[in-house]
Order: sequence, then C-alpha cells, then structure tokens
Amino acid sequence: MTTTPDPRTPSVPWRKRPAARWLNGTNLAALLVALFVALPLYWLVSSSFKSTTEVATSDLFPHRPTGANYSSAFSTYHFATYIENSVIVAVVTTVLVLALGTFAGYAMGRLPVRGRGGIMVALLMISLFPTVALVAPLYLLMRDVGWLNSYQGLIIAYTALDLPFAIWILRNYFLAIPKEMEEVAWMDGASPVRTVVSIILPQALPGLFTAGVFTFVAAWTEFLVALSLDSEDRYRTIPVGIALFGGQYTTPYGTIFAASAVAMFPIALLVLIFRKAVVSGLTSGAVKG
Repeated sequence: MTTTPDPRTPSVPWRKRPAARWLNGTNLAALLVALFVALPLYWLVSSSFKSTTEVATSDLFPHRPTGANYSSAFSTYHFATYIENSVIVAVVTTVLVLALGTFAGYAMGRLPVRGRGGIMVALLMISLFPTVALVAPLYLLMRDVGWLNSYQGLIIAYTALDLPFAIWILRNYFLAIPKEMEEVAWMDGASPVRTVVSIILPQALPGLFTAGVFTFVAAWTEFLVALSLDSEDRYRTIPVGIALFGGQYTTPYGTIFAASAVAMFPIALLVLIFRKAVVSGLTSGAVKG
C-alpha cells in the first residue's frame, strides 16, 4: 500500500538540518581559532618527544618517541629549581594581589571614595603601561634596597604590575552584587571588614578566581623583569631558565620543547579546572562598570 504525502506538510530534509545548523559562520570561526591555537601547542608537545635528528624535520608525529628531552631538562639543567622559583613567586604574588585587590576593589566599587574616577583611570593607565619602560627604574630601586637576586624583589614588582588589573576586575564584579546584602549586615552591626569577608567574598568567588588565574599566569610567564632582576641561577624562573638553555654554539631544541611543555601544564590545568568560574567572572564584571 502506497502512502500519499500530505501536500500541506512541507518536506523537510531532516538529515541535513543538523549539519546545516552546525555549518554557520560563528562555528566555523570558532573552529579556525581553535585550530590556530591548538596546532602550535600540538607541535610543541610532539616535538618534545622527538630525538635530536627528528626535531629538525617537519613530521607531525615522532617516529620513535623518547623521553630523553624531559630527563635532559632536569638532569643537564636546573629545571627543577626554576619550577620551584616560579611556584614560589607566582603563588605569593597571587595571594598578595587578591588580598590587596579585594579590599581596594571593594572600596572603589562600594564605598564613597573621593576622586574615585581619577583613581580608576590612573590604575587603568598603569596596567597598560609598557613593562620595558619600567625595567630600568625597577632595577635601580631593587639594587638600592638590596633585593636583586631575591624572591621578594620579583614578588613586589609583580604585585605592583598586576594589582591594577585585578582591582578593575574585582571592582566591576563587586558592582554586580546587590547592595541590600551589605545593608542587612550593617544593620546587624557588622564592620566593613566583616562585611567583605562574610558577605561579599562568598558572592564574588568567580571574580576572585578570574583575578587569581590572570595574576598567576602573568607571574608564571613574565620574562623581562625576571631576566633583569635575577642574574643568579638559583633565583631564575622558568621563562628565563628556558631561554638560557644551551651554549654558545648549540641550542637543544628538543629539551627546550620538553621544558616548555612542562611549564605549560599548570596553566592548562588552571584553565581546565576554573574555566567556568573565569568565564562567569569576566561576564559578570562586564555587566556594570
């Protein structure tokens, strides 16, 4: 028995609809951006497992994968010391920036501060100031106070450089929190510090994660200031240490790729774990300003 289709029912190529829905400009642009970012990372990781002779080739896959480059980074060079230095500097810098930026951002966003607009403009200008113009003054300052080749010299410099951006992020996020929550706490006799710790911070966790991740990544990957302030090998961080791999006539590209892959792992882990919080913090911070 043959079924006659109803002429009132339009024929819909249901098999083609999902593909047509996926093939649009936004998804294609996102795919191109993902490939643009992922291919260099894949090349980095793939080359880290190649032998010395294979590194110079353009093969996408290592024919004989080896971990010699990773062992060379830790045995031939002081890469473990560089990792320890970067962890100390990045973690302490992040803690200081979050502690100072939380109260500064709260004051700029919630309290009646005189000249608040001018202060925020000044912070924005500081955060956009080129680092290369600050290296010489920072070097002279740290030399005069005796903080060259030390942890505290890098930590103070990074805190000063990253704090303005963190204040902007946290201030914009605090603006999105309802004012009534603070008023209830004040009516119950809570002090401003108690209000920030007990009422504001639990509501501002995405903003804190956003500022913390950006600060950690900035301190973890910074090169110019670390190169200028620390000339002793025991205080060098990962970017400076990797840049000084090799000698006058040799460049161990495989070892550099392996060390770079290890240095990239904590950043990738942070983004993977806190990706939702970071996106939420950036989106909430853009609601008000």
